[in-house]
Parts: sequence; structure tokens; C-alpha cells
Amino acid sequence: MRRLFLTGLLLLAACQRAPEAPQQATAKAASSTLRPVLVELFTSQGCGACPPADEFLERLAREPQIVALTRSVTSWDRFGWRDTFGREQNTRLQERYATRHREDGYTPQAVVQGRVMLVGGREGAVHRAIDEYRAASGPAPMLRREGQMLVLDGIAARPAEVRLLALRSHARVPIGRGENSGMSVDYVNIVLGEGAIGTWRGGPLRLPIPAERLRTPGADRYAVIVQEPDAGQVLTAMIL
Repeated sequence: MRRLFLTGLLLLAACQRAPEAPQQATAKAASSTLRPVLVELFTSQGCGACPPADEFLERLAREPQIVALTRSVTSWDRFGWRDTFGREQNTRLQERYATRHREDGYTPQAVVQGRVMLVGGREGAVHRAIDEYRAASGPAPMLRREGQMLVLDGIAARPAEVRLLALRSHARVPIGRGENSGMSVDYVNIVLGEGAIGTWRGGPLRLPIPAERLRTPGADRYAVIVQEPDAGQVLTAMIL
């Protein structure tokens, strides 16, 4: 009797768990088929309009197949508060995007897949840009990590640069002066440094991940971006 009782309990537990398995499998399959999308937020700790966009990026970073990066610029540093993560390289990249797209550079500004520049805090517009890109584009180039190697394959219309980015996954910054004086703002996937590690011309490519790049002070994760030159279109991206 005891054995029958235990068997019944095991069968009941299996029946209770069974409905969850197809849902989990479906969600996992749907995530794996989504094309990766890079969203770069140009922001500043001194910009009063930026904290809502920074908060939105934090939520966006949790969505499947979204590579959401904080790119702190230096353009607000002269207005009373120097951004603790501000990088001239971010400022110059934003300027290159603006020149290419014939747009003005401002904060907060989101760039989706290197193709569209938007007000960073307009969640609906950013999500529409992501959805429209995915709907209009075919399969992304395959990009994955195998140990200390990057493996890339697919079709490229022109040569693209493969860049490795050092990131800080999260930081809360108390701001002492400027428009956000007295606030503490959370930032995610903050770009601390980056550099080219190779060029991809289509087809299979294996690249070693430079070990020295994985020791950037303050970094606790890394990302890879495959992008056409001079702030061109992003072909694919991933968080390592």
C-alpha cells in the first residue's frame, strides 16, 4: 500500500508539472529565433531628461536577444557635473552616427542597430524600431562563443569590423551637482572600453578573444559588435 501511495504522489506531481513544459519550450524556441538587436543609449549623468531613458534601458536589457548598452557622453560635463563614465569615444561615435543619418546629436538618444536614431526615453518608438527591423530583415549572421574563440558565419555585403567591448553590468551613481543633483541613478551595461579585434568579409571566421581585453578594470562582462565601418549598420551583436 505504501508503494502504491508513493507512486500515486509521483504521478500527481508529474501531472501538475506537465503543462509548464510546453510553455517553457515554446518561450525558449521563440527567443532563439529572434534576430539580435543592438540598442545604444547616449546619455549623461548631468542631463535632467536622461534618468527615465536610463531606467527604460535597464528594462530593455532584460528582453530576449536585445543587447542594450549605456554610452555615456562628455557633452554635459561643462554644466556642473562630470559624468563618471563619460568617454570621448562615445561622444565621437554619436557624432558619426549623427553625420551619417543627418540628425542632431542630443541626450538621451537611442541608436537601434546603427540604423535609426530616436529619443531615448520614447519606449514605444524604440520598440517599434526593433520590431520593424526584425520584420524587415532575414536571418542574422551566426555569432557564438566557443571557449576563448568567437565563431562567425553568414553573408556580408561589405567588410565589417568585429569589436570587443568591456562593460560594467550595473552601477548606481549618486549625483552631486547639475540637473540631477541629489539623485542616485542606475546604469546597465556601461561601456568602459572597446577595440577592434578583426574584420569579417562573410563566410566562416574564427577569432581568438584577446585575453588582455578581459582584464579591463571595473568590467565584469563583455560584448561583441559586428558593424560596417564608420558607424555603419550593425550586422549582429551579443553579450558574452
